[in-house]
Amino acid sequence: MPPDVQDDPALAAEVDRLLARRTREISLRGEIERLFRARVWSQTAKIIRAWMIWVAFLDVLTLALNAALLPWGVAQSMLLPGAIIPPVALAVVLAWRKPQAPWLQGASLIAGMFLILLSVALVGASAGGEFYERQLNVMLFVAITAIIIFGIPLAWTMTIAALALGLYLMLQLQNPAIAHGSAVAGTLFFASGIFATVAARRIMTILAQKTFLFELRDRRRVAELAKANDRLVLLARTDPLTGISNRRWMTETLERLWGSDKRCLAGAAMLMCDIDNFKKLNDHLGHAEGDRCLVKVATILKENVRRDRDHVARYGGEEFLVLLPGVNEEEAAAVAERMRKSVEAAALPNPGSRVSRWVTLSIGVAVQTSEAISPEQLQQRADAALYLAKQTGRNRVLLHRPELSARKHIRPGSLGA
Repeated sequence: MPPDVQDDPALAAEVDRLLARRTREISLRGEIERLFRARVWSQTAKIIRAWMIWVAFLDVLTLALNAALLPWGVAQSMLLPGAIIPPVALAVVLAWRKPQAPWLQGASLIAGMFLILLSVALVGASAGGEFYERQLNVMLFVAITAIIIFGIPLAWTMTIAALALGLYLMLQLQNPAIAHGSAVAGTLFFASGIFATVAARRIMTILAQKTFLFELRDRRRVAELAKANDRLVLLARTDPLTGISNRRWMTETLERLWGSDKRCLAGAAMLMCDIDNFKKLNDHLGHAEGDRCLVKVATILKENVRRDRDHVARYGGEEFLVLLPGVNEEEAAAVAERMRKSVEAAALPNPGSRVSRWVTLSIGVAVQTSEAISPEQLQQRADAALYLAKQTGRNRVLLHRPELSARKHIRPGSLGA
């Protein structure tokens, strides 16, 4: 298949320019011509190889029938010129087994066709009599079939047509059974038919090229649409400020990981993270500084998780949700503590904070071990632990315990500022 045209703006522009022209004016040049040849080479090569094999087979069959049905003297005169075709056809088949330089394959095809046409004509010239005229007509028929079915460049087609007509005229001028004027008239008659066939072949080639151009344009448009869809999906699942996942994507991830029954994920931890006194940071330093703080904290959280397994999302405002599959309580608490220390060590200013002059983080941790619970329940437990961490001084990590949910002053889902 041809490469993606959208990767080459100049190529895409050339495709559009060619398609804007009338069909008969389409002419491929440069890179597009190379791509078209590469696109059709396999089919063209198969046709040429099959044609050569059939011509060789029919030649051998015809020589055998001639030997059986004709007087031996006539049949013997046909053997030597007729024997040229099989090795020539085999040589062309070998030359067209794999792609090579265009000039080389063109030369091999034209030389092979010349020798095949010459062989057919010489069979008649050697036998003489009624076979002379008949074999010349057969030669023209062979040339016409090749012109019709070979999807080759127009210059190659014209060369084959000129060779066929040239051989016909030369041998007819040497035909003792007809006058020179009749030879020329016959050549002109057949020339009109052959060049009409060449014109038809040209139209077929142009239509194939136009189809190829449509294919290039459609592939480019499909690729552009796919990229646009990917961008929309990314925008729908990414927080535009921090560049990490948003709440919607995290919800979809939780549903996917837990499965349809929402109770099948064993060994997972959920971390609810909240920036302490974030409102005061905005009040004292402005929302631009607050946005920079959110971006930095999101980066720190991502740096402290496993890239291939863990998930980090901005859950809303200054809240972040972290999912750690396949960890126990000790491992989850260690990750949370590493996050908290990293945020504090970043020394992001928060002059209005009642905890520290720097930005700090409170984290609630809930771990699902042997008990199968839903992601909503696990989140509520992490939320409850976070709430207690903020109520008991902030800038700390608190692991959820069963008794936390029973405390009346803890309201899961309600976070301090």
